[in-house]
Amino acid sequence: MEKYREERKGNKLFNMVTLSRVTINLNKVAKLCGIEKRITYHQSRHNFGTLVTLSKGVPLETVSQMMGHKCFRTTQIYAKLTRQKLNEDMKKVSDRIGKKYEFPAQNNNKTP
Repeated sequence: MEKYREERKGNKLFNMVTLSRVTINLNKVAKLCGIEKRITYHQSRHNFGTLVTLSKGVPLETVSQMMGHKCFRTTQIYAKLTRQKLNEDMKKVSDRIGKKYEFPAQNNNKTP
């Protein structure tokens, strides 16, 4: 933070950039990564919410705080549950409860 103290234009720690500047910078990064599609700030928030955080196991409550949302429902709009994440979570639940419960052995020879 001290490194950029001389560049500050107000009482904030870092200078804020405009939304159009963010979009320009996103497209520069996309070009460097070989992505030919135009990328927007809005798309980057959706990707952050879904691919960078939620699909990597970050709880939705934490994602909400990271994205600066006051309302939990707003985060749900950005952070979409992917089928892969759903499958991973179902496997975790299965692994956790599968060891705690036993199914009774079936004996097919007995008649009721």
